[in-house]
Amino acid sequence: MNGTPPAGIRNFALVGHATSGKTMLAEAMLHCGGIVTRLGSIAQGSTVSDYHVGEQQRHISIHGTPLSCEWQGRRFNFIDTPGYLDFASEAINALRVADFALVVIHAGHGIGVGTELMWDYAGQFGIPRLIFVTGLDKEKYDFEGLVTEIRDRFGAQIHPLQVPLDPGPGFHQVLDVLRHEVVSYAADRSGRYTEVPAPGIWNERVQAMHKELIEHVAETDDTLLQKYFDEGGLSEEVLRTGIHPAVQRQAFIPLLCGSGETNVGVARLMDFIAKYGSSPEDRGTVGATDGAGAPCLVSLVGHEPVAYVFKTLTDPLSGDLSLFRVYSGDVHGGMDLFNTDRRITERIGQLYRLNGKLRTPVEKLSAGDIGAAVKLKDTHTGNTLCEARHSVALPKVDYPTPYTQAALKLNAAGDEEKLAAGLAALHEEDPAFTYQTDPELRQFIIAAQGELHLEVLFERLRRRYKVDVSLEQPRIRYRETIRGRADARYRHKKQTGGSGQFAEVWLRVEPGPRDSGIQFAESLVGQDVDRVFVPSVEKGVRTACGEGVHAGCRVTDVKIDFYGGKMHPVDSKDIAFQIAGYFAFREAVQNARPVVLEPIHGLEIRVPEEFVGRVVGDLSGRRGKILGMDVAGRLQVVRAQVPAAQLYHYGTVLRSLTAGRGLHAEKFSHYEEMPAEQEKKLVAAYQAARAAGTANHGQTH
Repeated sequence: MNGTPPAGIRNFALVGHATSGKTMLAEAMLHCGGIVTRLGSIAQGSTVSDYHVGEQQRHISIHGTPLSCEWQGRRFNFIDTPGYLDFASEAINALRVADFALVVIHAGHGIGVGTELMWDYAGQFGIPRLIFVTGLDKEKYDFEGLVTEIRDRFGAQIHPLQVPLDPGPGFHQVLDVLRHEVVSYAADRSGRYTEVPAPGIWNERVQAMHKELIEHVAETDDTLLQKYFDEGGLSEEVLRTGIHPAVQRQAFIPLLCGSGETNVGVARLMDFIAKYGSSPEDRGTVGATDGAGAPCLVSLVGHEPVAYVFKTLTDPLSGDLSLFRVYSGDVHGGMDLFNTDRRITERIGQLYRLNGKLRTPVEKLSAGDIGAAVKLKDTHTGNTLCEARHSVALPKVDYPTPYTQAALKLNAAGDEEKLAAGLAALHEEDPAFTYQTDPELRQFIIAAQGELHLEVLFERLRRRYKVDVSLEQPRIRYRETIRGRADARYRHKKQTGGSGQFAEVWLRVEPGPRDSGIQFAESLVGQDVDRVFVPSVEKGVRTACGEGVHAGCRVTDVKIDFYGGKMHPVDSKDIAFQIAGYFAFREAVQNARPVVLEPIHGLEIRVPEEFVGRVVGDLSGRRGKILGMDVAGRLQVVRAQVPAAQLYHYGTVLRSLTAGRGLHAEKFSHYEEMPAEQEKKLVAAYQAARAAGTANHGQTH
């Protein structure tokens, strides 16, 4: 099916917390759709979607993997996404191009923080949500209790359309509320099933749930509600016509159940998606900006092609791909499209549908469809492609700020270019990862969404780009300042065979306001020092400020007054006054009660109430200061200030403290004086390194 009409397309993202069963659900869907003849295994690394080396080694999803099949005449484009928060950007990219979210919840694990996060992102993107409860083949879990928990967390509009009749090992029967049937699935994982009318007590239960469903759907629409009152109910046909719009408005959120591993309940889930799931037509138009930056709309029925690149897949073995969704018009191989972000024209190459590493060539992709093209030369994740004469830009994704940092250390000289190329390619593939050369710290800093994300990127850098690097802790941007006033007079005198060097500089230093930096001034009187040497003295002073005096850290918040000195009519020159200014400043600072300032970060931590005590206790152990607490929906928000030195890999610690349900944001707040005990250690380490000739000026661990 090359050019599927928009009404026949179902674009959705499988999202949820880690190990909720998304990958095996995707595998079962592909089996039902005839793409695979047998179910793969996560343990054996044989699933269609987890085909990358890192995924097979760790038995987890790391990438958002596009998959595709047909079901009941509908084209299913779905993306299996990672559940680990370290790779949340992959799920966010998938939701950005999906028409609805299929939220997967494991019956035994319940609602995880990943579930909550993706639920919120689906809301931000304005797409409906469906819920599928998996893992019912493991133990006899409390399905009713789980439904209550889900409703408490996400709203009373959630309604089960299926109930497991025999949860636990051997689970194979589901009560279907819409059709009043007991559906029994084959034990061979084929997904085949038989149906019989619900008997006895199950019939009574399904009748009661069906009545609830009718009332729920009727309440979502005034016309249906009037019909419900007038006729004392709704016919099956009217009920079914009411479900789709109710789902679109999220006035009704269906909950279905089964098991991906045993292929129970999956076919009926696919039936529901085919009949009631959102299609591109349900969105119709999407917001964009035109060539002048003014808001505009991109219409599904427009003739000019508009496509959004949501992922760049870098694969040295099978070739690089640009993955995109078409929002308007048709895209076909050989056509030229304008990249509105890069301001260049790209020639579109061969087009594909993807199922993991399997690529099926197609002639074109029409409005509403998702596919891939052979990687474009200068198009990146988040770019928009369109006709040059109808230039538009679709909104980009805002990724969570990467708080987990590490420094890269090159182990082999001459690998700088390979490292730069590798990092650029990794960032293009995964924009949620950032990197920079920090001139102050003199380190190459990379930042990721978590420790696992960092580890995976590091391994990929070494394996794929053959760069010999190691990870180390980033240095901290400590500062030095002074608490008192002091004067210093320094004479620099050097006599050689030729012309000599002479300069004498008198400096006075005093504390400046916090965050005022270095304020250099001169108050010279008379002709003892020519004013032409003032910039030379300032240059020497600023060199000393950059190197540090007390602990090898950059000096700040100091007022300097160059108030006097002496010069020689022949031997005084620029370099002499630079040197004299440098040493006069060092001496003055040492006499002005120097102190080390440490950076303090503001933290906002979101955790369930039961973990607040643990989190607050841990912050106290990190010299943290609790500023206050608020409530945000179902979560407690703890606001605190903590020294930056105490926050290395804090995200990992927080997840450990909160069973994976804690999230945090941090940003620089201010500098404050370091406690005497910590300062003493820092200064001693610097003085020892300076004495040994190994001091690394301007930065300290």
